[in-house]
Amino acid sequence: MLEEVLLDFANIPAEPSDVRSTCVKCQRPSSVCWCGSLPKPRLCPKSRIILLQHPAEEKRCLRTAPMLHFGLSDGKCLVYKGKRFPGKHQGLEDILTEKNTILLYPSPAAVDLKTVVGSDINTTFNLVIIDGTWPQAKAIYASNPILHKIRQVKLLTNSVSNYIIRTQPTEGCLSTLETATEALTLLENDEIYRKLLDPLRTLCEFQLQNGAVSHQSKEFLIKNKKYPKLIGKRLNKVLNSAEIFSVEDSLKD
Repeated sequence: MLEEVLLDFANIPAEPSDVRSTCVKCQRPSSVCWCGSLPKPRLCPKSRIILLQHPAEEKRCLRTAPMLHFGLSDGKCLVYKGKRFPGKHQGLEDILTEKNTILLYPSPAAVDLKTVVGSDINTTFNLVIIDGTWPQAKAIYASNPILHKIRQVKLLTNSVSNYIIRTQPTEGCLSTLETATEALTLLENDEIYRKLLDPLRTLCEFQLQNGAVSHQSKEFLIKNKKYPKLIGKRLNKVLNSAEIFSVEDSLKD
């Protein structure tokens, strides 16, 4: 009997035989990979997207920044990770100080992106977007004086987020991918950039098919008396603001 038990243990494989394969690009299980929905060929705008990404974003499994990075041609979406910039990033300071660099951030000095496009119709831009939650974006902006010197713009749009598997604070909040897509559509005057949203739709479809549910914004739930928690000061301030934030989420779920 003992010999049979030991023999059974000896036959146990060192690694599980049913480990799911992972896509080397998006790092998701191959069965729910969204890479097949990326634009083909990759889109090549005249302008560039510069993402200043908070380190915590790397830990999120449902990020949209990689969709933007892989949907655009090489060199058209540059990602710099950190809390203080330019820091150790070679060449970033040169980009941030160029005359055609604009920062998408809803400061009091920010102007509608549409007015910038209208006045500089032949200009190509370096569009800087802070990638993180709203508190993280505010912290990055506050601790980086170099950002205060950049011409600041805001995105005014009626678009509703396609990121329906995450709870947004307000009806107007967009993911990083959606924000960049809206901005590129304006800057390049071309609807083709909406193809960048296809991987996000694919991701949401996969998640919904595997148990996720469609989320309404916190603003919608509160207005319809369906929000299950007490409203804190920070959330109340966000809901009372008329600005549309250009970050992944204004608040964590």
